[in-house]
Amino acid sequence: MNVLTVMLQGGGDFSMIIMMVAIFAIMWFFMIRPQQKKQKEIMNFRKNLSVGQEVMTAGGIYGQVKSIDEATNVVVLEIASGVKIKIDRNSIYANAAQSATN
Repeated sequence: MNVLTVMLQGGGDFSMIIMMVAIFAIMWFFMIRPQQKKQKEIMNFRKNLSVGQEVMTAGGIYGQVKSIDEATNVVVLEIASGVKIKIDRNSIYANAAQSATN
């Protein structure tokens, strides 16, 4: 009851609280929510990787998936004819076909 009385008497404090909530809501919808959506898309892409798929790593290396070890989360990429590298599945960033068009 005491807090309610203080809020009713000091209208400026209540409007400041409303302003802070509004700023947080704006930040949520324009900054945090789109980033979470993008992260979810990347996680689904990594989970659905398949052999033969063209991908790009977080370091910008383009290659074709040759094998996937589910137990250790290691992916073997062929980056040139006969050149294969092992990378962690979490360092795969995007589909190479989509990256080239963007």
